[in-house]
Amino acid sequence: MNQAMTLYEAIRERRSIGRVKSDPVERGQIEQILEAGNWAPSHMHTEPWRFYVMTGAGRQVLADAYADIAAENAGSLSSEQLEELRSKQGTKAFRAPLVIAVAVSPSAAPGVIRIEEFAAAHSAVQNMLLTVHALGLGAIWRSGEPMYHPRMKRTFGLQDGEELVALLYIGYPDMTLPAANRKTPVHHKTVWITE
Repeated sequence: MNQAMTLYEAIRERRSIGRVKSDPVERGQIEQILEAGNWAPSHMHTEPWRFYVMTGAGRQVLADAYADIAAENAGSLSSEQLEELRSKQGTKAFRAPLVIAVAVSPSAAPGVIRIEEFAAAHSAVQNMLLTVHALGLGAIWRSGEPMYHPRMKRTFGLQDGEELVALLYIGYPDMTLPAANRKTPVHHKTVWITE
């Protein structure tokens, strides 16, 4: 980990990195990323996040899910067109050497508010993204309709009430870091209440 990088620098400098090299990510680094996610805050200490780590041939489970979802939504195609579509969609799982699916498993304990469980899982994802950046790696947080499809939930054995919240594609950057920008300065999004 880059010991010289402050937390504030990591927050300001982290960017979505959509193109990464095929070089594998070291197991120790993966464990650091997971540990960072595990230290996210959660109301009532529920720790509702779950991590599914896919590397090497293990990414095929994600590829199969992408392919099946695309085929289901394809309409009427020839068998050749369908196979081409399945292949194209399946390759998405191999865009990075490491893919971590993050799910939320909301607690059913009294007093737990479901939406707060999602907030906790999203906080875990942010911790993971900041750690990825601090390690000199790149990542992009992908979601979209296929992630919420029942077929994708079956891929990871999610039960009723559990949901995927992120597919993190992680590797060594193979692109220039995008420029920093925010469309609106923070003072335009802030209301100060002092009395």
